[in-house]
Amino acid sequence: MGLAGVTLSQVAKEAGMSTGIVSHYFGDKSGLLQATMRQILRDLHQATLACRARAAADPRSQLFAIIEGNFDPSQVSEISMRAWLDFWAASLHSADLRRLQRINDRRLYTAICCQFQRRLPKDAARRAARGLAAMIDGLWLRGSLSGDGFDVQQASAIARDYVRQKLGEEELLA
Repeated sequence: MGLAGVTLSQVAKEAGMSTGIVSHYFGDKSGLLQATMRQILRDLHQATLACRARAAADPRSQLFAIIEGNFDPSQVSEISMRAWLDFWAASLHSADLRRLQRINDRRLYTAICCQFQRRLPKDAARRAARGLAAMIDGLWLRGSLSGDGFDVQQASAIARDYVRQKLGEEELLA
């Protein structure tokens, strides 16, 4: 069940708190979603930083690490996936949530573009970055809606193939 089917009273009960306390700290469901997404976005940022720190410094390794960070367990758990879907839908109607979405989009695009620019001309790097960002989001969305569980390995392999192709590497996975 997504955010639309939940009341603040239900959230408070599940958290073992009073509805008044939840209302005090979050205001309404939009405030609760905003706080939830701030945490999920922090988790995403930390996961991506950790993956990049473990990876080699070359552009391909760094791009693979960005992919890995975006498919981190903190981002593909059932609860996180529901929150992301609610967030994307609600960001169409909320300036605060839309701002968070723009920040997240920009962070992903910038990190990817920076790595592609190390190997590609500027315009090609920008196109490749837009493509990889869209692919990560699209693979995540398809996985979240599949109903069969998100296959992180398959999604990562598809995104890595895209990176190899854009970097002119022939080693595509079968």
